[in-house]
Amino acid sequence: MKKTLLYASALPVILAFAAPAFADEIPVVASFTVLADVAKQVGGDHVTVKSLVGPNGDPHEFEPSPADAKALKSAKVVFVSGEGLEGWMDRLITASGYQGKPVTVSQGVKTRKMEEDGQTVTDPHVWNSPVNVKVWVKNIETALIKADPADAEAYKANARAYLDKLDAMDAYAHSRIDPIPESARKVLTSHDAFGYFGREYKVRFLAPIGVSTETEASAGDVARLINPIKAEHVKTYFFENSNDPRLVKQIAKATGASAGGELYVESLSDKDGVAPTYETMFRYNVDLIAAAMAKGS
Repeated sequence: MKKTLLYASALPVILAFAAPAFADEIPVVASFTVLADVAKQVGGDHVTVKSLVGPNGDPHEFEPSPADAKALKSAKVVFVSGEGLEGWMDRLITASGYQGKPVTVSQGVKTRKMEEDGQTVTDPHVWNSPVNVKVWVKNIETALIKADPADAEAYKANARAYLDKLDAMDAYAHSRIDPIPESARKVLTSHDAFGYFGREYKVRFLAPIGVSTETEASAGDVARLINPIKAEHVKTYFFENSNDPRLVKQIAKATGASAGGELYVESLSDKDGVAPTYETMFRYNVDLIAAAMAKGS
């Protein structure tokens, strides 16, 4: 009986030595869903990632909650895209008591400038080109290795694999869009969020609202857009999953453009939707846009 008790008491110790040792996952916070997915692709099993802005959410008009402040304070790494996208982040950092400094993943992207309300601003929607997201990946990889050097090789391997995937996404977009005559590469969208996509694949996007959805289009803005759309024979309009479609539908009605579907521009869908990851989002958008332009060519 004593021998049996001895074996039983020793069993947890034996199991402890036999079981593999897993390091705790690093708590990571990302500002919005697209960035959260890319951070998870690089971090893999070594991170848990929370997106502050949820699926189908608008990162321009986001209002943080106390739960978001709590998540931020406990994060080991915080990622933002930057370039003015997350105008609410400084307030959240102050409210949360977070002591670190967010990593701006768009640092190093070749940004584009544009005019809005008479001012020159930087377009923050860099992720709508996978070429730019390659810069994100390198910045995320560097930050995670700094926070968790013990798992550096895993982060490097994950980053390499995802960079290959981004190259494949870029090649896919070219394969769908390049055969379409440039004169037919024109679409109408809710707001000016596809500048980097347009730059990369030579597509012209017209929109009634500028960089941020927080701005409002005036009657003059709408009127000035209607004539060019008619003159350039823009035949398709798209609305966005995270924005109000009424204005773009109003313009489409006045110009005769027909609906091309719903694009995922600043937010992923929920996990059961058509765009639960950045890769599926990008390919889905490419397919819709290419099909609409091909029909009008």
